[in-house]
Amino acid sequence: MWLKPEEVLLKNALKLWVTEKSNDYFVLQRRRGYGEDSGGLTGLLVGTLDTVLDSTAKVAPFRIIHQTPDSQVYWNIACGASLEEISQHWDWLQQNITRTLSVFDSGEDITSFVQGKIRGLIAEEGTSASDEEDPERFREAVLRFERLFGLPQREKLVTYFSCSYWRGRVPNQGWIYLSTNFLCFYSYMLGNEVKLVYPWDEVSRLERTSSVLLAESIRVCVRGEDHFFSMLLRLQQTYVIMQQLADYAIVRFFDKETFNAEHPLANPLHITQRALEIHARNQSFRAFFRLPQEENLCEVYESFLWVPFCHVNTLGKICVSENYLCFASQDGSQCHLIIPLWEVFSVELPDHNSRALTVCLRGKRALRFSEVRDFERLASTIRRKCGTAGSPQHFISNPDEEGVMVGQSQAVSTEALMNVFHPHDAENLDPKMLKERMKEQSWQIHFAEYGRGTGMFCTKKTRDLIVRGVPETLRGELWMLFSGAVHDMASHPGYYGRLLEECMGSSSLACDEIERDLHRSLPEHPAFQSDTGISALRRVLTAYAHRNPKIGYCQAMNILTSVLLLYAKEEEAFWLLVAVCERMLPDYFNRRIIGALVDQAVFEELIREHLTQLTEHMTDLSFFSSVSLSWFLTLFISVLPIESAVNVVDCFFYDGIKAILQLGLAVLDYNMDNLLCCHDDAEAVTVLNRFFDSVTNKDSPLPVTVQHASATANDKSIQKVDISNLIKEAYEKYGDIRTEEVENMRKRNKLYVIQTLEDTTKQNVLRVVAQDVKFNAAQLDELYMLFKRQHFVSCYWSVCSPALQNHDPSLPYLDQYQLDQSQFSSLFNLLQPWTTHTHARSLARSAFRLLDENGDGLVNFKEFICGLDILNNRSFTEKLKFLFKLHLQPDSAEDGVIRKCPERGRAKVDLQEYLKQWQEDLQRREENIKDLPRINQVQFIGLTKTLYGVFHGDEEEESLYRAVARVTSLLLRMEEVGRKLQESSPQKMPQNTPTSTAQPETSPTLPTSPETETLAEGEETAPSHSDITPTSTSRPSTPTSSPTGTSSPVLDTPTDTPSSPSTLRDGDWSFSFEQILASLLNEPSVVRFFERAIDTDSLIAHARKNQLKDAH
Repeated sequence: MWLKPEEVLLKNALKLWVTEKSNDYFVLQRRRGYGEDSGGLTGLLVGTLDTVLDSTAKVAPFRIIHQTPDSQVYWNIACGASLEEISQHWDWLQQNITRTLSVFDSGEDITSFVQGKIRGLIAEEGTSASDEEDPERFREAVLRFERLFGLPQREKLVTYFSCSYWRGRVPNQGWIYLSTNFLCFYSYMLGNEVKLVYPWDEVSRLERTSSVLLAESIRVCVRGEDHFFSMLLRLQQTYVIMQQLADYAIVRFFDKETFNAEHPLANPLHITQRALEIHARNQSFRAFFRLPQEENLCEVYESFLWVPFCHVNTLGKICVSENYLCFASQDGSQCHLIIPLWEVFSVELPDHNSRALTVCLRGKRALRFSEVRDFERLASTIRRKCGTAGSPQHFISNPDEEGVMVGQSQAVSTEALMNVFHPHDAENLDPKMLKERMKEQSWQIHFAEYGRGTGMFCTKKTRDLIVRGVPETLRGELWMLFSGAVHDMASHPGYYGRLLEECMGSSSLACDEIERDLHRSLPEHPAFQSDTGISALRRVLTAYAHRNPKIGYCQAMNILTSVLLLYAKEEEAFWLLVAVCERMLPDYFNRRIIGALVDQAVFEELIREHLTQLTEHMTDLSFFSSVSLSWFLTLFISVLPIESAVNVVDCFFYDGIKAILQLGLAVLDYNMDNLLCCHDDAEAVTVLNRFFDSVTNKDSPLPVTVQHASATANDKSIQKVDISNLIKEAYEKYGDIRTEEVENMRKRNKLYVIQTLEDTTKQNVLRVVAQDVKFNAAQLDELYMLFKRQHFVSCYWSVCSPALQNHDPSLPYLDQYQLDQSQFSSLFNLLQPWTTHTHARSLARSAFRLLDENGDGLVNFKEFICGLDILNNRSFTEKLKFLFKLHLQPDSAEDGVIRKCPERGRAKVDLQEYLKQWQEDLQRREENIKDLPRINQVQFIGLTKTLYGVFHGDEEEESLYRAVARVTSLLLRMEEVGRKLQESSPQKMPQNTPTSTAQPETSPTLPTSPETETLAEGEETAPSHSDITPTSTSRPSTPTSSPTGTSSPVLDTPTDTPSSPSTLRDGDWSFSFEQILASLLNEPSVVRFFERAIDTDSLIAHARKNQLKDAH
């Protein structure tokens, strides 16, 4: 079968493959262990690996690889299970391809042609794993998946592959199952079972690797532990699916600010392999051609396009979406163009023999495609779509036309600020202006030859003109074109005006931040020293904050927007900002600047690859990440003079982030010698700052009053660096960095960056919590992961889970992950140290109310762990006090209702509130058991039943029951004695001493007695307010001294005010905590039970094993 061309590392394969046939361009190889040479030691080893293991995991025994005489790179293009099968592919190559390759001039062209041909053959065959999959067989795999891993039936299996999992140097042959939320593996060989279940949200590294032992494998890093999977028949396909699922989980769970609820894969129950492939294909299509998010790739055709400026036919692909017809040459760099379908007015079929069609455009232009396999279908598709694609009303085809755009307010500026404050002077004969006119003339020649506007051919010559610098008068137009913002604006006529009407006059945190930064945006430029520029900047930033409230406003957006307004009209500047924030620099402008951190990691990787001398000198490259952060966030605008920075922006809009990475490498390379001499980071920063001050733009026509005056402007000893030369050098040295390579590096590093941020959050939380609990560091780490996973468990199978909304990275560390009542109860019951009893649910509900200090319906990790610490590690007194407090909590009709403000994380910090909370925390630490209110009869009955439930199943269960019965009887008798004393000598008793009519003879003894059943009925009934009103604290009627205990700061219960006798009904009775504690201290079996050491590690292991099962 034909394979998508993949580069192979021949150095690892020489001992495993034998060449059968070869020519100048192709090699047919047989794997050792098959055929004639299977008897040798190597053949036996390879044959054993391939035949003992599962049949579907076998490496195909025959393959064809492509090579060129002047290259050491080999490409795997076909494989076969038999010599007959692979020979058919070999014969086809000999007859159809080999003779043709001699006409090409270079090896790169040969490889490019072969790759395109093989991809075309694969597209013709239309073979994919999902289409070939037998539905019945897949159903069996689903049942096996559910049986082996015990996951809920709602967990959707996406696909599965046979592979080997390497544990040390021993491979375990089995099956890898890829589901929506989990990566699973199962193997059972010779009595050795291997079972792995890892959530995608815990994966920190996912990459293809190769070594002498493993050849090519997939490395998965989970919580710092590496796992290797190899011997995959479709390794690249498996890797891509794993990457997509991991990225989906990361975006959905952690990157809340950028996840779109209308995402095509928003519903985790509807994700399939086919859906992932379509989504990835649409993303790549939109990214390459810079099209709006609404566009999806509908049809693809391989064809030749007649290129008039070269007078040749170039091979490439036609891509058709809902509103655009796009073409890209085979290598993607020779030429590509985008045609809006509303610009097409006819399609002709001039020559059926050459399978050609001509697409006629407005403006007397035409495109001729030939050798289109299904040219009639393509013609029909274009005719149908060009009739439905509506032409935008306000799209201006003539770039020189000015005026107020349709649907816009008169207050909106329709002039670029540079034209207002520095109009173009045609009569100026200054040398710089003459050079500027020469640039304009070069572009006019380019437009005449390659076209202008959306239908322009983008070629290598276009890039060369960009590198030289864009003329001031054309900068706004070309930025719109190359960024794709022109397509966004064309498909949304009047949108900006409607946004302004909706948001003007509104007040929000984003608006306040915008106002604060308005006058910090290019303050040296006259345009932003006037109300005209400031007002335009305010409108654009406010409109975008209203459009995208998840981002709102972020620092650095003001700097970028101010430069956009200099060269583009106001509405155009808005759409340029949309293109940058949402498409070209994804995740840059949010509160955690994840996108910028990802590109910093990519930059470090490129430094290691291209600047090895610098890498050897500086082992820690994180310095460059911190220094270069502003380079990426502001596209060098914040470090370069404005007249030089705009040249960088020109390249960015044409080549994307690749241009910024190239320039960053060039800057470090230019200063290599000076950086190698630096002894610390401060010296390196000084070197780079002085370099940026020396950068100039000698061809800039901007007035001196506008140009940035650097500190070294008059220092003749410092050598000046022209920005054009620096950019040219960047493209010459690092232009071979491919955009696809950068995108793959972005995907690979995004997992690591987000998990690093998550680890930082965890370390900060554990550092705060560790001071108040007695769990060791390893236990705290495990408990945090259980708490965090419990938050995600309810999100795995829901589209709009409330818990998903509770995760807000902008909140303080402690509040980023919080559990609601249902989540808390599940985890609490898994970790609480006592046998689960019939009242576990009500106990967990009471614990949740007690630990939820602020009453927002959510419990954070500190609150949760402090409560758990009392039950596992504290003294008998504190455990009893915790149970006592649980039953002081009144039932509420709003239990479980989340009352968290959605803007909590974005609100202004109230320092007074923080000081007040801090003071309350200090007071809580001084809590004494004498401050606890008394417990009334209904609450005491509940406490007694809880003790019975806690003791259930214990080896001393009978003696513990008897002890509780004795204590209950004693307390009731004490209360009766106290009442009689009050009646006999009322003048000696305080007025607020409680009375009691309870008889000791009717006190409960055992949970199975009739009296206990009566108490059980009483507990199920919610007590009235008068029933639960505590009375004042009285001294216990026992000679036993009452010990005092300390309290956790999160277990604060406000002391109730004493009640007068008139508020108590006749027959009410109550006890103080001191009375209950003193009585229970006289029962050794009870004290022994609560002082018994708890095996926390076993509880954690039990919870980890059953956490997902509990979610069924």
